[in-house]
Amino acid sequence: MPPAAPDQSCSLRLFWDEGVTAYNFSPVHPMDPTRLALTMRLVEAFDLPRLPSVTVTAAPPAGESTLHLVHRLDYIEAVRKAAEQPGSLDERHGLGTEDNPAFPAIHSASALIAGQSVAAAEAVWQGRARHAVNFAGGLHHAMPGRASGFCVYNDAALAIARLLELGAERVVYVDVDVHHGDGVQQAFWDDPRVLTISLHEHPSTLFPQTGWATETGGEQAPGSAVNLPLPAGTGDAGWLRAFHAVVPELIAAFRPDVIVSQHGADTHLEDPLAHLAVTVDAQRAVALALHELAHQHCDGRWVALGGGGYAVVDVVPRTWTHLVAIAAGQPIEPAAETPEQWRAEVYRRTRRPAPPRMTDGGDARYRDFAESGYDPGDRLDQAILGTRRAVFPQLGLLP
Repeated sequence: MPPAAPDQSCSLRLFWDEGVTAYNFSPVHPMDPTRLALTMRLVEAFDLPRLPSVTVTAAPPAGESTLHLVHRLDYIEAVRKAAEQPGSLDERHGLGTEDNPAFPAIHSASALIAGQSVAAAEAVWQGRARHAVNFAGGLHHAMPGRASGFCVYNDAALAIARLLELGAERVVYVDVDVHHGDGVQQAFWDDPRVLTISLHEHPSTLFPQTGWATETGGEQAPGSAVNLPLPAGTGDAGWLRAFHAVVPELIAAFRPDVIVSQHGADTHLEDPLAHLAVTVDAQRAVALALHELAHQHCDGRWVALGGGGYAVVDVVPRTWTHLVAIAAGQPIEPAAETPEQWRAEVYRRTRRPAPPRMTDGGDARYRDFAESGYDPGDRLDQAILGTRRAVFPQLGLLP
């Protein structure tokens, strides 16, 4: 039977091209493109592309002039050369390293992912959709002249740069990946038009060892960078408490034209590369909150990207399918069963059983920071208050 009618205020452009699965460093690298394919197959199994509010489309790869909005020309050329010399080492540009080994499609696949995110920004800004999703994107560690942390071209920064080029005056970037969104922060460190907000595991325990609360923007843009480093082991209630203690007030104060968000799924308790203890249910709750904030503050203009996430079968597909469904105006109930045909596809590809439901059984409730007050003996509350004290006064807010 056809899907139920969605909320028509949530028109969605879902950007997808099977070619993004060529972003494949090696068969043993954690950034397994199977996670992208399984996400799209789960999106399709729930019939989300058939919703009248949803248009699935693909964009061409970002060209040199687009990539140059963020990246240096010598770096773009270095990526091209790395594609011609798989296995080569270029330490200056971060290519050929253990994190970012060179492979034949390193330029073409990276440019294709970037092209989807830039086109998503264009679609939202130009009014062709209220929301746009590119879950293959969110490669937030790439620097202007260097690959870093599995990221070659910084599609998130490129999407923001394109929005500014098109005339956006204020863009909020919210990054809930377990790793600090360092590349996006760096790209707009001195740009008062962009407010970057990153919630991540504490830099003392996780790559890239940046994202301290005291990092609050450059001399030309004080208060434009917000960092909330979370103690290792933070679970659903603490993660949601931290998000709601910082993000809604900042967005309301900044009054953005558009929200760009990065939804790395590596905050999950099963992720092999990090140390938070968040469930799919809390990740879904944050996507719902960002969706609501976009409608409250910028007429629904919302560009949502993927990011990290290395529990390829159990976590990433469910988290990002929830994201797509929320952006389409038809959230999937957590208790919903994963479709049988998707479970069969998971087993065919991986020889592993698929999760049977769209929930981990997590509890998305949390204690509101403003209502319950600050506990000086709690490490999470110490982190929240440290961030609020560092940046809230610069935006005219009380810490």
